[in-house]
Amino acid sequence: MANTNVAFGLKPINTAGSAPATSGVNAYPIGATASAMYQGSAVKCDNGGSIVIGSASGDTVAFVGVFQGCEYVSATTGKKTFSNYWPGSGSANTSFPITGYVYDNPLQRFIVATDATFTDEATAKAAIFENSQFDSGAGGSTTTGISSAKMDVATLDSSNASLPLKIVGILDDVDNEDFAAAGIPMIVMINNHALLQADSEAAIS
Repeated sequence: MANTNVAFGLKPINTAGSAPATSGVNAYPIGATASAMYQGSAVKCDNGGSIVIGSASGDTVAFVGVFQGCEYVSATTGKKTFSNYWPGSGSANTSFPITGYVYDNPLQRFIVATDATFTDEATAKAAIFENSQFDSGAGGSTTTGISSAKMDVATLDSSNASLPLKIVGILDDVDNEDFAAAGIPMIVMINNHALLQADSEAAIS
């Protein structure tokens, strides 16, 4: 039976060390001209100190975390707006702050759906502690505000830690356990997290 999972980006589950819940979000500025960011998308910092979306496959620069939502004063209505995605340039009145909220704990663990089949459970288990890129990492839905990012199975690599995702497990989910189909819920962490960089400038692009 095919899995029920669809693309939803990175969904926080817990933190390393068996903490039972997510560690919450922190506020970061969004530049007024920043491209759209969707809930569940990995984000990085630019040279101006703002968060921006990564590329479709993920970047070799370090991510600061995963976008949860934002608040800004709408350029259209003049009202404070709370949203699970940032619509992009022209959306906000730039006389007021534009704030994004990010799951930025380097030890945060996330669930991400695979874009393709592993063929069988043994192959999926063999992927644990390997690295991977995103599929559709920068996209999302303007209707739901949810990221379209998935884990790109074809890019699995055991040694290249510059890839954005480190696989640390497989979620036990009876609705998504068909290893011959796409949509297996993998548990991942962010590789080379920006907040763990010895030189913070090395994490900025």
